[in-house]
Amino acid sequence: MDPVIVVGAGPVGLALSLALAAQDVPCVLLDEDPERNETRPARTVVLREDTADLVERLGCETLRHEGARWSGWRSMRRKQLVRELPLGAGGSGDGDPEDADDAPPPPSPVHLPQHALTRGLRDAVAAHRLVQVAAPSRIDSLEQDATGVTVRTREPNSTWWRGSYLVGCDGARSTVRKLLDIRFPGRTAVERHAVAALRAELPWPGRAVLHRLPPWRGGGAEVTARPLPDGVWRLDWLLPPRGELVTPDALIARIRDTLDGWCGQTPAYELLDTGVYTLHHRLALRWRAERAFLAGDAAHLLGALGTQGLDEGVRDAENLAWKLALAWHHGASDALLDSYQAERRAAVAARLRAADQSLPILRGGGGLRSLVPGSARGHDSLLMDGHLGRGPLGAPPSYSHSPLAPSHAEAHTFVGTPPGAPVTDVRVTAPDGTAVRLRERLGRGKLLVLLVAPGTGVWDRRHWKSAGVMPRLAAAVDALPAPGELLVTEGYPGAPAHTVLLIRPDGHLVASFGGVRAQELFAAADTVRGGAAPTAARADRTADIN
Repeated sequence: MDPVIVVGAGPVGLALSLALAAQDVPCVLLDEDPERNETRPARTVVLREDTADLVERLGCETLRHEGARWSGWRSMRRKQLVRELPLGAGGSGDGDPEDADDAPPPPSPVHLPQHALTRGLRDAVAAHRLVQVAAPSRIDSLEQDATGVTVRTREPNSTWWRGSYLVGCDGARSTVRKLLDIRFPGRTAVERHAVAALRAELPWPGRAVLHRLPPWRGGGAEVTARPLPDGVWRLDWLLPPRGELVTPDALIARIRDTLDGWCGQTPAYELLDTGVYTLHHRLALRWRAERAFLAGDAAHLLGALGTQGLDEGVRDAENLAWKLALAWHHGASDALLDSYQAERRAAVAARLRAADQSLPILRGGGGLRSLVPGSARGHDSLLMDGHLGRGPLGAPPSYSHSPLAPSHAEAHTFVGTPPGAPVTDVRVTAPDGTAVRLRERLGRGKLLVLLVAPGTGVWDRRHWKSAGVMPRLAAAVDALPAPGELLVTEGYPGAPAHTVLLIRPDGHLVASFGGVRAQELFAAADTVRGGAAPTAARADRTADIN
């Protein structure tokens, strides 16, 4: 069978290619400009815990070496500290330390330069035999038929490429989107920011700062400072949506005034990079056209109020990869492939809607709103959630209304994770007897069946594989209509002993059952794969990728 064609070698296209290759799907990655990854310290990305974990699983090593995790978050307004929130280094806790004295701090996102992320993903792609990079390659035509997609690339490497599917990850000015004649409506210049990357010592090392209405001259409405490794900070000043030309002298004055306001005097600093970024909100009307798909900035633009477009692009890649892998290896129904748009477009639309509803509140200023007691703290909490990946502006999406969600049945039980939401990253025992994190088993093209069995962690694997409900559950997993893997855990939040969880390859809960319910487990797995593939499509598959 023909490989999957991925158009665009930015972070999303690279991540998608790696996610497909991890599931034994060969890819051709069409890279328009392999020299484009310029070093820009002021152009950074913030990855939430789930997307950072995925990028590391795909083999990107730069997050560990060139990414910064923040030790805390400070919200300030004028001269007052509104809130200070400690952050953890990672893990499954997502609660607020104020809710319980012994609750773990919420995990910090990972902040790193985009060129470092892209370089790490490129290195991982170069090491993978199933990803063929063709560069420089810019497509100028696209044709589809019942069995695949054909594209032609321009000079200097003009040629034809044939693929089973095609994914356009070629950015906001996507050629793929234009060739598919898909509209891209939305709002222009939602926010503008002046940005600087500099090396300096600030009063709160390792902690990110959001300062609204700073009290010094030229402070503007809002300034943020977010640490990077090696004593580097990225500073962002919110600008009026239109107007106000930011000259180099004006930006230097902003830097000096801000550092003076925070430190009492302007400390020594090394200016590394500057820029002015304009953020747009747009959403493609369709994300699938037969065998062609859109992902990342080709499908959506967002970024106001701390929302992260790249975060959503990586989630696009994770969502689409397992569905294309299932289609490539076993055939897939339209229901499965259509679910990519149904799930991901709805999730991004909800994010954009939350931002659009919050913008008038947070950016309107003045009026009766400013006189409401506690409103300032609420506004700062809303902005903090956007930056830290919490709440409607940033939390990982739930696909509870997905067309792949099985109807509730009497056999279903409830655990601490609602159906459709990302599962908690508990420790599990893998089939070979090793203890690993649950997330380490994701992205391998298999449904995961997780049995909650307290006490099994201290047993020899030879004992628990043949004890209790394990033989019946193993037989039920072998009989599933899609590839599955059986895992065991000592405990899962809200789940009593012998609960069985069915989990998608991207880590979202399908359903949970009170014990071994083979028939209901089969039905839920059949629903999550979108039903049977057409007979002709199944007959056309080949597993020989060597």
